[in-house]
Amino acid sequence: MNGGFSILLDGRGLKSLKGAPVVLPTEALAQQVAREWAGQGEVLELAAMPVTRLANTALEAVPAAREATAQSVADYAASDLLCYYAETPVGLRVRQQALWGPVLGRAEAELGLAFLPADGIVHQPQPPETLARVKALALALDNFGLTGLAFGAPLFGSAVLAIALQRGWLSGEAAFDLSRLDEAWQEEQWGIDAEAAERTERLRGEAVLLQRWFEGLFI
Repeated sequence: MNGGFSILLDGRGLKSLKGAPVVLPTEALAQQVAREWAGQGEVLELAAMPVTRLANTALEAVPAAREATAQSVADYAASDLLCYYAETPVGLRVRQQALWGPVLGRAEAELGLAFLPADGIVHQPQPPETLARVKALALALDNFGLTGLAFGAPLFGSAVLAIALQRGWLSGEAAFDLSRLDEAWQEEQWGIDAEAAERTERLRGEAVLLQRWFEGLFI
C-alpha cells in the first residue's frame, strides 16, 4: 500500500491490538511479521511474535512518546556498561579494554560520542554534550529505528552497543557477547549454571532478532 507494506490474513489487513492497521516501512520487515503470523496455530501466542510486538510498539506507543523514548536511550548512555572497567581481576579488565575500547573509539570518531571511563562500579558522570548527542541521534531515527534502539539499550545495558548494532558496526551476537564479558569470565572460572545458560540463550536470541529488525529497515 502507499506509504508502506501491510500484511493480509485471510484476505483482511492485519491490525494492531488497538485496531490500527499494521503498516511496515519496508517489505523485509513486513515479511518478518508475516512469517510470525504464519507460524501461529489455532491458539494465538503473542510471546512467540517478538517482531510483531516491536512493530506494535513502533506504531502505537513511540509516536506519542518520541522525546521520552529517546531520553531513555540517553539515560543508558549516562551509565553505559562500556564505561565501567573491572578493577580486578586484571585479566577481565584487560579483556574489557581490548574489546570495548574499539567500539567506544569508533563512537567518538564517527559520532562525536566522548565517554569517560570509570574503575569499578562507582558512578562516573558523562559529558552533557555526549548525552545530548545520544538523544539527538535517537530522535533522528524514524519510529521503527527508535523502537529498536530503545529495545537494545536495556538488553545490552549500553546505548553504545545498541547504536553500534543499529549502524551495522556489530552483529547482534557480537553486541550481546560484548555486553556480558563479566558473566563469560565468571563462567570460565566457575562453570556454567544451566538456568543461567537458558536465560543467556534467550537474551542472545533477542539480540539476533534486533539485528534482523534493523536490517529489515534498510532493505
